[in-house]
Amino acid sequence: MRESEEAKEYLDILCNVKPNRRTGSPGNREATNFFANKVKKWNYEVDISPFPCLDYESGKTSLICQDHAYEINISPFSLGCDVTSELVTVTTAAELENCKCANKILLMRGDVCAEQLMPKNFVFYNPDHHKKIYALLEEKQPAAIIAATEKKPELVGALYPFPLIEDGDFNIPSVYCTDVVGKEIAVNTGKVFRLATEARRMPSIACNVIARKNQEAPRKIVISAHIDAYWSTPGALDDASGCVVLLLLAEMLEDYDGSSAIEIVAFNGEDYYSAGGQMDYLSRYGDDLGRISVAINLDDLGYKHGKTAYSLYECSNEIKQKAHNIFSRYPGMATGEPWYQGDHMIFVQKGKPAIAVTSEKIPELMASITHTPKDTPDMVDCEKLVETGNALRDFIKVF
Repeated sequence: MRESEEAKEYLDILCNVKPNRRTGSPGNREATNFFANKVKKWNYEVDISPFPCLDYESGKTSLICQDHAYEINISPFSLGCDVTSELVTVTTAAELENCKCANKILLMRGDVCAEQLMPKNFVFYNPDHHKKIYALLEEKQPAAIIAATEKKPELVGALYPFPLIEDGDFNIPSVYCTDVVGKEIAVNTGKVFRLATEARRMPSIACNVIARKNQEAPRKIVISAHIDAYWSTPGALDDASGCVVLLLLAEMLEDYDGSSAIEIVAFNGEDYYSAGGQMDYLSRYGDDLGRISVAINLDDLGYKHGKTAYSLYECSNEIKQKAHNIFSRYPGMATGEPWYQGDHMIFVQKGKPAIAVTSEKIPELMASITHTPKDTPDMVDCEKLVETGNALRDFIKVF
């Protein structure tokens, strides 16, 4: 019972920082300070090296044509603007390639908005067709962009509409709206619109929190979650719950005397356009990846419905056997389908064995809760977080 109460306390603290846990914000720093101060009490060496990032804020938005106003949202990290110009509409990359939209307002809808664009400098996954769209936009130089987007829960969670562009390295102002509003706007292609938005980027700093024990051991086990949250959400499941398990586990391993080094990492940037914390970690400690025996990543777990699911990546038969033997002892845990959007992939891409732990109901979460204000502590069963902590403790102790 005590551990469950601790879990709830930690969850509430992380979900109630102000304004939220977006990377670089005051609330984000409050969360990392809380996490660091907790793990220091359990005899870990704590690394909170800062890295540069951007915070941002936005205000009023307005899109008007012939006295009719349309409902729009400013894209995260967009520059502000006040543009009065003709509207040009495109629905495909081919139309974008052939259009003349310099200094005009560009409406993008249909196929060209089928996927949220990866940030232009994102290194982990950046398909060529995304790069092509960015290159065309920077070549064509519209004065501003309106992106009309559909529901895509498998790609962006429950956000509707979703921002097509979320990139502090892209300097053409952009807003977004639903596909329904986009259709209404498109009727007025060729007419003059006024788009006005208030926004600014603010240079800031953030940090990962890395807690280490038994550093001199030749091999190490890394257990991670991400402490940041998407800008519009308290981020209870995504991923305060994972950080709560890290804290529970850190206390459980306070007296660990095994043969491996323990590295507990609260990454800061999984929901941030540049993955700043992950990039900083690889820059500082990439040469040490060879020591990793297994990396365990926690994200979107503890959902009140369904079990906790684990999946394995690049694991030897020995690791698979140990994982199955330990986790099968816990009735709330089950094998799950692989997923590739989490921080375990920075280890998998380097050829390291990894285990990802999430909710069995992750498709349901993505469709209705993830990245929205609905991701609140009441969605989390803290007993499941305690169970996951116990299972990971047992796995680490026999590893």
